[in-house]
Amino acid sequence: MQRILAGRTDPQIINESLALTIQCTATVSNMGRRLHVRNMEVKALRSQVTILQRLLKESKKKVGEVKEENKRLKALVDSYADDLVIRSTEQSKTTNKLQKQYEKLLAEVKELTSRSIPK
Repeated sequence: MQRILAGRTDPQIINESLALTIQCTATVSNMGRRLHVRNMEVKALRSQVTILQRLLKESKKKVGEVKEENKRLKALVDSYADDLVIRSTEQSKTTNKLQKQYEKLLAEVKELTSRSIPK
């Protein structure tokens, strides 16, 4: 290094040192700008994460509410289904009774009509 500098004049050394200092300063300044931009990106992403976390919490709450509503509706549907089975069974029994009464009456009508009514 001393041999390289030995052949140069003081103004040349000063100019080269100044040029290297300017390059270093520009590099440090560019790095600072990049870090600042990255910092702003990180802040924006943190904001988005906060918003998404809030939305996730609200969505989980809604899902819980919908699940509870579904449980209530299922219980109601099951109750209606049980009631319909009971009513259907009762109606089937009633229909069978009526069918038997109809057959009995029909038999009686046939018996009565088979007897001749004297004129």
